[in-house]
Amino acid sequence: MGIDFGMRHIGVALSDELRITANGFETVNWNSIDWNWALDRIAQIVKEKNVTEIVIGKPIRTDGMESETQKKAELFGQELEKLVDISPSYKDERYTTVIASRMLHETNIKAKKQKSIIDQVAAEIILREYMEQHRL
Repeated sequence: MGIDFGMRHIGVALSDELRITANGFETVNWNSIDWNWALDRIAQIVKEKNVTEIVIGKPIRTDGMESETQKKAELFGQELEKLVDISPSYKDERYTTVIASRMLHETNIKAKKQKSIIDQVAAEIILREYMEQHRL
C-alpha cells in the first residue's frame, strides 16, 4: 500500500498480488484536525485487501528543514501502525503531486475529475517507486 499523506486528502494506492503494478485505490478525505476517521478507513482497507507492507510519502523540504506536514505524516504512520501492526516505510515524495498533475493533464482528464484522483495518482507514484527500489 502506498499513501500520499495530505492535510485534507490522503491518497491510497495498492499493488497487485505479484507486486508488479501500482494502482490508485481511494482518496480518503479528512478535516485536518481529527484523523481518527481517516486512520480507521485506511486500517479497514489494510485488513480487507490483506496489505502486508505500507509506504508513506514523506514530504521532505528542498532546504532540508523538517516541515509540519512531514512531522504529521510520521505521526500518522505511527498511529496507523498501532491499528494494523505493520511498521510503515517512508519515502521522499517531493514533487509527486506535480508529476501526478502533469500525468493527468497529458491524458486530457477533465480538471474536476483530476482533482478527485490526483492524490491517488501521487500515492501510486510513491508505491511504484518504492516497489522498483525494493525489487530483488
